[in-house]
Parts: sequence; C-alpha cells; structure tokens
Amino acid sequence: MFEPRMRRGWKMALSGGLQCCRRVLAWVPVLIIVLVVLWSYYAYVFELCLVTVLSPAEKVIYLIFYHAIFVFFTWTYWKSIFTLPQQPNQKFHLSYADKERYENEERPEVQKQMLVDMAKKLPVYTRTGSGAVRFCDRCHLIKPDRCHHCSVCAMCVLKMDHHCPWVNNCIGFSNYKFFLQFLAYSVLYCLYIATTVFSYFIKYWRGELPSVRSKFHVLFLLFVACMFFVSLVVLFGYHCWLVSRNKTTLEAFCTPVFTSGPEKNGFNLGFIKNIQQVFGDKKKFWLIPVGSSPGDGHSFPMRCMNESQNPLLANQEPWEDDDDNRDYPEGSSSLAVETET
Repeated sequence: MFEPRMRRGWKMALSGGLQCCRRVLAWVPVLIIVLVVLWSYYAYVFELCLVTVLSPAEKVIYLIFYHAIFVFFTWTYWKSIFTLPQQPNQKFHLSYADKERYENEERPEVQKQMLVDMAKKLPVYTRTGSGAVRFCDRCHLIKPDRCHHCSVCAMCVLKMDHHCPWVNNCIGFSNYKFFLQFLAYSVLYCLYIATTVFSYFIKYWRGELPSVRSKFHVLFLLFVACMFFVSLVVLFGYHCWLVSRNKTTLEAFCTPVFTSGPEKNGFNLGFIKNIQQVFGDKKKFWLIPVGSSPGDGHSFPMRCMNESQNPLLANQEPWEDDDDNRDYPEGSSSLAVETET
C-alpha cells in the first residue's frame, strides 16, 4: 500500500531536483558573458589605460568614451535578461466551462469548430498550416497573432522571436527592443576596444613596449574583441534585416498563415513603419532601453487587411509600397536557440 506512494514521492522529488538543476545550469552562459565582460573592463581600464597608455590626455579620452559605451552595453544586457516575457491576457484563455466542454468532446471536427466560434470574439487573424485556429493545449488558450509557446520557459510568449541562452530569457514583444539594442551596443563595445587597442598591440608586437604583465591582457583583449565582433555583427545584421521586414526569427523560418492563406510579408508595413513597430514613433527613445514599442503585443497592423477589417489601422496613413519581394537566404544564429513548439 505504501510502496506505490513512495515511488510517486521519489519520482516527484527526482523531477523537482532535475528542474532545479536545469534552472541553475541555464545561468551558465550568462555567467560566462559576465566574467568575460568583467575581465575586459579590468584589462582595458587598468592594464591598457592606466598602465600602458602614457599620455594623460589620451587616457582621459579613452576612459570617457569607453565608460559611456560600457554603461549602455551593460544596461541593455540587464534589460534583456530581467525583462520578463509578456504572456497573453485572460481573454485569450479558455473559461473553465469552455475548457471542460473542449476536453470532454471526443470528435476532432467539433473541437475545431468550438475553437473557431471562440476565436470570432478575438482579434485573431493567423492560423495553423492546415487553416485551423492556433490553440495551445498546454496553456489552454487561443494564441494571439505572432504568439508562440516556448518549451524552455513553459509558457506562451507574445510576438515570440526566439529563446536566447546568452540572456537566459525568451525574446519577444516585451524585450525585443532591448535585445536589439544589446546587440548594437555589443558591436560598438567590441569595435571601440579593437580600434583603440590595435596601436598598442602593434607596439608590443614590434617590441617597442616592455614585455610586462599588461602585454598579455592587451594582446588577448584585441583577440577576444575581434572574435566577438565578427559573430555579433552577423547576428545584429540578421536582426536588422528582420526588423526592416517586420518579421520575427520564427516567421523568417516559417511563413505565417492568415485567414486568406500564407503570406510571408503579411506584417510588412514599409521600412519606416516596420522600425516604428519595434522602437516606437518617438526617435528620442530609440537608443535608450526604455519600453516604447506600440500596442499591447496581442494585435498588430497587417498588410493583407484593410482598415475596416483591422481596427489598428483606422487612424494610420496608407502603407508604404514594398517593391522588393525577393527571397533572402534564411539562417540560424549560434547565439540563439529556437525552442518554439
């Protein structure tokens, strides 16, 4: 009698222990980045500027520009990590009565029709590949447009782009702007270090400076900055292309399906308006990591629908023409792991 209970208890304890270990290990990539950044700060400020650089004016200029970039770099990284993914609000969840009725119904075609009837009350215009209403059977909700379920975060995320292990967070509507800013300031951070360190790298290489402890830090600093710069500029360029087309990473790999059928440019409003969909229409906030993305993440303006069908466009000017409908090669990034299901 007690043996089955003990087995269940052991299984629950083991499952809980594995989940705890998984949550702890998920912070390892973030810890690696933090340690590299801390070392780069020490190597640049102390070993380069305070020890290697001899000119007082040059020291001051290097340190002022470095810390200005460093503040925005760390600020955007912090926001990317600790800005929680936004989930669909309650009106997209099935009520208790609807959930019971849906789960008790054994006929798939009736279940499908039930979801269609429920979706009529919601601003939902995208469908599955088969044309059915997009429903999450784990969160028990009808997915808003561009919303997907993240298997790592175990929840549905509004305008999900991808789950990034380097920030241990799901990138979506609430923090995509911060993630993009983080990439931009990371590229700038690496570029600034590489350009200011290069002349002293040459001096150490030619033996014009004494071989002291600072030599190792300066040489390795240039190598690390160049290595990260190459990988980050590729990732940043890819996301700039996504923003210019108003696509998420998931939508670049899998064309969204609307009620009228598949449309790869369904959310493409034109270059300027596409940028405003991420950064907002106030340019003074574009470089600062504060929330300025328009809307609530549940509904988005669409190219394939006119004003009468889409209330979000009622007070907006007509879309800009997009003459460039060429296909671009789509690739994956080594710094981002796709986990949407």
